[in-house]
Amino acid sequence: MENNESKTDFGTLIGLLTGVGIIVLGIITGGGELYWFVNLNSILIVIGGTFAATMVNLPMKAVTNTFSIVKNVFEGEDYDYGRVIDEIVQKATKARKDGLLSLEADLAKMREGFFKNGIELAINERDAKRLRTFLNLEMNNIHSRHHAGQELFLYMASYAPAFGMLGTVLGLIIMMNNFSAGDDTATASFSVAERFAELLAGMGLALITTFYGVFFANMIFLPIGGKLKRRSENELMLKSIVVEGIISIHAREHPMLIREKLMTFVPSQYRYNDKD
Repeated sequence: MENNESKTDFGTLIGLLTGVGIIVLGIITGGGELYWFVNLNSILIVIGGTFAATMVNLPMKAVTNTFSIVKNVFEGEDYDYGRVIDEIVQKATKARKDGLLSLEADLAKMREGFFKNGIELAINERDAKRLRTFLNLEMNNIHSRHHAGQELFLYMASYAPAFGMLGTVLGLIIMMNNFSAGDDTATASFSVAERFAELLAGMGLALITTFYGVFFANMIFLPIGGKLKRRSENELMLKSIVVEGIISIHAREHPMLIREKLMTFVPSQYRYNDKD
């Protein structure tokens, strides 16, 4: 029973497009040209260096899951707390009337997920303390998986600006060496103004790497890490409701009391919608 409907999260798309649009607008209105900010070497240094450092810091499997994690960020979520509580109360009513073993017939009709596994545990485990321990262990495992995804992007956000600065330093070193190693006879015909114009152009090109590092860190990596954190909190809240519901079913509590207790877990902004 996973009650978040899978659909596109347009907020993520709108946010990314708006952020890129604002930057492009700032470049154009500031008198700049967009092609000044296109440099494949700078992108390679920032993205390649960030992924390389992340692979050193985290297990290889965590880094290879990057694209599947990003795909989840673009999927919408709509947790229906009311429907979850209704289903728990329905199971509680049946268990109170016909016994806990009567829920075994419903397992085949339930979707694979945390709630189904919890009901199966409740049927087979007599000790309420052991049941809660098993459910909390599963919750901790889910939280650990979520934290690994958040950690991946937070590390990438910290590495990207550093590699942007590294690329800028590399560019300045190369530019200075090329500038000072120029042939005297070939450069004699150039005026001082032209030489400084060439130097400033090279400095601008070198600074693009820092621009990419800051952009990727603050426009992509940090927002994705933040969204993953919020999604994790919402999902764990829903699963906390399920845990308390399963424990209450196991204890043969009255369905009305179970509903009232579980509603205290629901965020206040959703309570009125669930009761409508």
